[in-house]
Amino acid sequence: MRLSHISLTARDAAALGGFYAEVFGYRERRPAKRLSGTSVSRGNGLKDADIYSIWLALPDDPGPFLEILEYTQTLNRGRPEVNAPGFGHLAFVVNDLNRVLRDVLRCGGAMQGEVTNFGSAEAPVLIVYVRDPEGNLLELEDNHRP
Repeated sequence: MRLSHISLTARDAAALGGFYAEVFGYRERRPAKRLSGTSVSRGNGLKDADIYSIWLALPDDPGPFLEILEYTQTLNRGRPEVNAPGFGHLAFVVNDLNRVLRDVLRCGGAMQGEVTNFGSAEAPVLIVYVRDPEGNLLELEDNHRP
């Protein structure tokens, strides 16, 4: 068994896909396409489902890909909170936390928490929670190990 992909439902799939490409280096795994019809609606249980679907993958990672879906009919919900039940956040190990943090903010993301050392002075493990432009929670963890 393996994890196939992680899916985000977006208000604007192209813009959100651009954010993940710019900040984290995601690349198109397959051309974006529209999904609709009886089998799509039967599969997801949503009557008359019509979805714009983008699949993104990290360049050197054969692991799970990121699927971004934009439905023609969407429900509005509040901003996900850190302590709300359900899916929590996506976590990324990054080579340069400060650079990625600047890129998140430059590309429309926002701070959620503060950069914090979960390790020690001798072996720091820096993490921070941020939000993508649509408010989804992301954890950034610096992979620097002395």
